[in-house]
Amino acid sequence: MDFNSLKKRFIIFLILIAILIAGSGAAGCSKKSDSVNLHILAASSLSAVLSDINDLFQQSTAGIKITAIYAASGDLATQITNGAPADLFISASTKHMDDLEKKGLLKSETRINLVGNRIILAVPLNSTLNILAFEDLPDNRVQKIAMGDPEFVPAGSYGREAIELLGLEYENLLPKTILASNVMQVLSYLENESVDAGILFASDITFSEKVRAVAVAPDDVNSRIIYPAAILAVAKNDSAAKQYLDFLSGKEARAIFKKYGFLIITK
Repeated sequence: MDFNSLKKRFIIFLILIAILIAGSGAAGCSKKSDSVNLHILAASSLSAVLSDINDLFQQSTAGIKITAIYAASGDLATQITNGAPADLFISASTKHMDDLEKKGLLKSETRINLVGNRIILAVPLNSTLNILAFEDLPDNRVQKIAMGDPEFVPAGSYGREAIELLGLEYENLLPKTILASNVMQVLSYLENESVDAGILFASDITFSEKVRAVAVAPDDVNSRIIYPAAILAVAKNDSAAKQYLDFLSGKEARAIFKKYGFLIITK
């Protein structure tokens, strides 16, 4: 792991500690106002959709304030393992949630599957390179590719699986690949035309006017993309967290998820 990656993960940890300190102060005030400060850790790909959902939840639910931190699911799982203070975790993959559950860091009975997603190959809107498929990535006309670091970013992990499932050599693509710390960084590279192509979730480009999708990953990959949510074992606000989880599964929240390009899980 390079110095920049370590620095980013240390910054995330410091932010989480700051939340704990702020939350302690808010807890003191809550005795007077009966308000609850609900701390949520969520995958970067959820930042836009949860912003809308959280606003709606707080408008319709008296006495609960949401503080959300967004980062790569792997980074957040690492911080939870290290004792980061939070009430609820929403991951972009089942792997990181499974790891936490095996360590006894979740209240397993609260775990639910929220939504699904798809991995896509995208290019800048005005690209003239005629990139039409994942199979075009090894071509010399593709000089730079962006994707999440598979070790920490679920979209990167799924992207690597898609590449290999299609018969491409992931290691051969690495020399021209920028491994981003989260999907929002991949989107930024695409929008700034800093790369020729990027691999990310379909939901990430729903409202982008500077990026277009050119290919979708195989169903064998996309059918396994699930966003699980669960209350953490260290949660201090179980009741509020359960109320929030119920809201996420409700009709209003599902409509917002769908608007942002997520797939609704019906089973």
